[in-house]
Amino acid sequence: DEVLYNRDLINNKLRDMLDRDTDQWGVKVERVEIKEVDPIGAVKSAMTEQTSAERERRAAILRADGEKRAAILSAEGLRQSMILEAEGERQSKILRAEGDRQSRILVAQGEAQGLRIVAVGSRALDKRSITVLSLDALKKMAEGESTKIVLPFEISSLIKQSARFLGATEEQMEETETLLELSDDILGDMPGKEDAISSAQEILKDIEKIEKSDVKMISKEKSDPNE
Repeated sequence: DEVLYNRDLINNKLRDMLDRDTDQWGVKVERVEIKEVDPIGAVKSAMTEQTSAERERRAAILRADGEKRAAILSAEGLRQSMILEAEGERQSKILRAEGDRQSRILVAQGEAQGLRIVAVGSRALDKRSITVLSLDALKKMAEGESTKIVLPFEISSLIKQSARFLGATEEQMEETETLLELSDDILGDMPGKEDAISSAQEILKDIEKIEKSDVKMISKEKSDPNE
């Protein structure tokens, strides 16, 4: 092995030995180099085999290192490919989820708007609307051909509600109720058709008079704002 791979060491040792032996004659050996080694047959064959084995070993190392690097590069490429594929799948899921969320939001908004429209359409009538509808219903009932009329509400309650609609205060309604004695125990039996028609017409006439009076007062206030 030293002959094959450590020729520099052998050259230095030979130079030192020759320098010592030739020093007594005044000769200085500066450099020694082995050009060729020619061992006997068996040694030469062993050296050749060893050299061949060493070359094969180095070639195997190089091949293994190349295969290792190739495997690393292949694995790295596969890893990057899987990462890119997973990232693409994640982005795809995010986009699908976002689209589904937007779709649900739009559907919910549509349902909410529909509910608002239904709520507005089915909103409970205020007292004024109920009063007007009650008076109109009473008028239509009075125009019928029946000899008896069954009222689904109390006349006193309707009159009170009409008074509130026309701006009457609670005190005024109490005074009116006292004067007219509109309590349930005094009203007695249910009025007949003619009485109901007459009462309804009188109520409607009173309402029209009060409305006209209110309109005149409002017109007067507009024409003379300083008063």
